[in-house]
Amino acid sequence: MSLLVIGSMAFDSVETPFGKADEVLGGSGTFFSVAASYFTDVRLVAVVGNDFPDEHLQMLRERNIDLTGVTMADGATFRWKGRYGFELNEAQTLDTQLNVFADFRPELPAGYAESEFVFLANIDPELQSEVLRQVRRPRLIAADSMNFWITGKREALLETLKGVDLLVINEGETRQLAGEANLIKAARAVLNMGPKTLIVKRGEYGVLMFSPGEIFAAPAYPLEEVFDPTGAGDTFAGGFMGYLAATKNLEPENIRRAIVYGSVMASFTVEDFSLNRLKSLTIEEIDVRFKEFKMMTEFIAG
Repeated sequence: MSLLVIGSMAFDSVETPFGKADEVLGGSGTFFSVAASYFTDVRLVAVVGNDFPDEHLQMLRERNIDLTGVTMADGATFRWKGRYGFELNEAQTLDTQLNVFADFRPELPAGYAESEFVFLANIDPELQSEVLRQVRRPRLIAADSMNFWITGKREALLETLKGVDLLVINEGETRQLAGEANLIKAARAVLNMGPKTLIVKRGEYGVLMFSPGEIFAAPAYPLEEVFDPTGAGDTFAGGFMGYLAATKNLEPENIRRAIVYGSVMASFTVEDFSLNRLKSLTIEEIDVRFKEFKMMTEFIAG
């Protein structure tokens, strides 16, 4: 079952205490699509400049990612430059060049509007709403956002959230969106804005899922080496949504499994720069790490 994602494709320049990488492939739509492609077919809607190498597009095609919705515009591709300290929880943005992404207006190709699973990656909430107006009766609509939109386009974001089933944001963004310091109260306030489910990304501390009457926690996988956390949240979302689309099961217990698969995919991403680790993954490695997650969290009550 195809999964539709609307997001960015970009070139990243990243510096961490463990190395640096210049002009490497990045973007929310890219990380999401590659992670999700291990579970299901993916349809990607994005824009790139005419400086975007064909080798990157070919890599995505080889992963059965449908690029019909990717347009090439005259100009330079979106670029982001950032630096991480030893905590690796938050990047310091050094430079952002929107380039062709500044004029991005997502238009769904024929057939895309029928997608049953839709993910609105971290883009302008007005553009997210444009996509919502184009899709027809999807089974699940999920979205991401960030502090920039929470502050700068709050009303547009609140309007988007009315049409979203599930929201994926980090801990600070949850508190900021709700105007609440306590995370539990903040989550409850966000659920009252429209989403039926809220997934809170907490970096090295894992994720929390909130829905009416339920809280579920999943840890982050303990790693000896973390090189680059860029794209980890998008990779989590890709693994999570990819598994749900593949299984076609939205029961609570399957959503919990999807969260763990999302955490598994994110744990691989941070082991190298860009998509290097994701591109070399095998299904066997994913299954082994999923079982390790299960062993880490399993216990017998009583």
